[in-house]
Amino acid sequence: MATHSNSTQTGTATVGRDWLSVALVLGGVLLLYYVVPMLSLFLSAPSGDIVARMTDPTVVDSAITSLLSASISTVLATLFGLPLAYWLARTDGLVTKVVLAIAVLPLVLPPVVSGIVLLTVFGPGSALGAAAVAAGFPLTRSLAGVVLAQTFVASPFVVVTAKAAFESVDRTLEHASRSLGKSRVTTARRVTLPLAGPGVLAGVTLAFARAMGEFGATMMMAYYPRTMPVQIWVAFIELGLDNAYPVAILLVVIAAVALLVLHTVASNPWA
Repeated sequence: MATHSNSTQTGTATVGRDWLSVALVLGGVLLLYYVVPMLSLFLSAPSGDIVARMTDPTVVDSAITSLLSASISTVLATLFGLPLAYWLARTDGLVTKVVLAIAVLPLVLPPVVSGIVLLTVFGPGSALGAAAVAAGFPLTRSLAGVVLAQTFVASPFVVVTAKAAFESVDRTLEHASRSLGKSRVTTARRVTLPLAGPGVLAGVTLAFARAMGEFGATMMMAYYPRTMPVQIWVAFIELGLDNAYPVAILLVVIAAVALLVLHTVASNPWA
């Protein structure tokens, strides 16, 4: 009986190891599909040419615009997304499900469609857009247009990730704080938010990275000033693929730095 039990355990362990090997091979193919194009990008042009192109005023301007607009968009996404995420994490019912679906919708919309949707509200042909133009503060073809587009597509990352982080906080700690006479706001600020901090930071980092890489909605809302994704497209259309490499490489580097921040000072609650 003992021999049979041992052989069964050995067989189960062997099957487990075999499946892990198959999983590694299959997953490795996808991993190579990620890595090889990235390496190819960095090897596609001489480093001297890439560095020289990166000092081009148009490239520098697009980098500045992207960094500035993505930073503003991330602040707005955090300012309004965190309260929404907290509310979603602490309520339940049909209304909560509907609100969550609305908050996630920009993630599944094609970026160009997102831009069209925004133009119906903020475009010069809309009442709000026309009023903004009359006031000297156009909401399209401006930095404001870039920020509006980036916030629309990037803010759901803050909402969804922060919601998961808030839900992971032990509710008994919140109840203990409330039993000591602390208000809900004080409890959220001193107990919930610090405990959910790494997950919240993960969402903020993902939102910044998404805003930096946004193209479709941004191009629809504000072709000027050009962000890096738009500049990559313009360089490709007007001058060819070789001239698009420097901005593309710069954008990849910035995205890599954002991921480095994500994995060193934050934890991803989706994992």
